[in-house]
Amino acid sequence: MDPRSPHPSGEAVDGGGSGAPVLFDAVLAPNRSLGRAGFVAVMAGVIVVSVGLGTYFLLQGAWPVFGFFGLDIALLYLAFRLSYRSGRLRETIRVTADEVVVRRIAPNGRVTEWRFNPYWLRVALDEPVEHASQITLTSHGRSIVVGHFLAPEERASLVKALRDALGEANRRYAGAPLEQDAPEGDAATSRS
Repeated sequence: MDPRSPHPSGEAVDGGGSGAPVLFDAVLAPNRSLGRAGFVAVMAGVIVVSVGLGTYFLLQGAWPVFGFFGLDIALLYLAFRLSYRSGRLRETIRVTADEVVVRRIAPNGRVTEWRFNPYWLRVALDEPVEHASQITLTSHGRSIVVGHFLAPEERASLVKALRDALGEANRRYAGAPLEQDAPEGDAATSRS
């Protein structure tokens, strides 16, 4: 269900009751590059090879090897199932002029939600941006890490988009003119 609703101004508004325009709305999910058809093809190939080689060893008198090939198939299947289960993790980040809402939906369906004031929220990304870098959202002594499953380039892009949205939220919060409404020569500043 999409909590945004149409607004007469043409902007999406927060369906949570505040009526504030949504400045940023993202759903983050882990990438799973092997789809269902690919999974079936890989498992079918592994089964054919394992049963074929297992049968060869069985006919040679090495019957325990056949069982180990079966164990390999079962463990590979289990590893794929666990990987796909963890792929159901979702994180949503919504920025309005009034608040930032981060929701984490675990693979088991458990929902955890954090709410922050956009004026006080700080977005940090570990430098240099690499696989182990983290995006940390901090406000009033509370910190959370988001997007731990994203690629480094995706993390950098998310941080830039979040900082831009927070800058816009702060301009709206402060009542400052928006960039497109600002008179020439008036440069609106954004916070990092």
